[in-house]
Formats: sequence, C-alpha cells, structure tokens
Amino acid sequence: MRALLAKLRGRDPAAASAGAAGEALAAETLTAKGWRVLARNWRNPADRREELDLVCADGEVLVFVEVKARAADALVPGYFTVDARKKRVLLRAARAYLRGLRRPPRTVRFDVVEVALGAVAGGGTGEPPVLHFENVPLFPRHFRGA
Repeated sequence: MRALLAKLRGRDPAAASAGAAGEALAAETLTAKGWRVLARNWRNPADRREELDLVCADGEVLVFVEVKARAADALVPGYFTVDARKKRVLLRAARAYLRGLRRPPRTVRFDVVEVALGAVAGGGTGEPPVLHFENVPLFPRHFRGA
C-alpha cells in the first residue's frame, strides 16, 4: 500500500532507489578520478525543490553534477533530459549554494553523469557504464555566482 501511495504522490520507491544507486556510482566514479565530493543531494534552504545531486571539487574547480540514472534501453539518453527548465532550476540552486560559501571559487562548472542501469560495462566488471559529460552549458557567459 505504501508503494502505491508513494507512486501516486510521484515518489516511486523503485525509481528513488535507482536514482540513489546511480548517484552512489557516480560519486564513486568521480572520487576514483581524484575528485572530492563536497555535498550530496544539497537542497536550497529557501526552496527545498531545488536540489544539486553532487557538488564536487575537481582541483580548484567547483563542479555541480546532475546525475541521471537511466535504464540501459531508455529511448532518451540522460544527457538530453536536462532540458531548459531543469537547467533553470539547477542554476538557481547553484547560485544559492555559492551564496552560502565564505569564499566563492574562481571557477565553476556543470557536468552531467549518466549511469545506464541494467547494462554491463566493458571488461566484465559487472558495473553499469557511467558516461561523464563535462562542462555542459548551464551558466551564462561571465557567470560570477551570487
């Protein structure tokens, strides 16, 4: 019954667990590259609907990462589901995050990480393939944050 109620409210438990698994795998992949994960599922205190999946440090660059966990046979790749509306929400959340920092970074970037659930990566590791799209256009030219 809880699953049905959650689904009716738009919170499908299976989708939530798939999203959490995708975010965990994305964080693991990025830390293996030497990145530091600074925040997971950060929400704007002024508007809790605005969420940043991962906030990472790639050297001196602050990176806002949107994670898209998709079925391996999905018709639309996760990269293309980050549409103009989603980018506006992410931009508001990123600005709110930057306003909360004592010293904003000199450089910020937006990346999309796509995890293809149900597929197996080459090499037989058993892990789903992870695609990392760096420097996706989100911020306006000469973006300064707050």
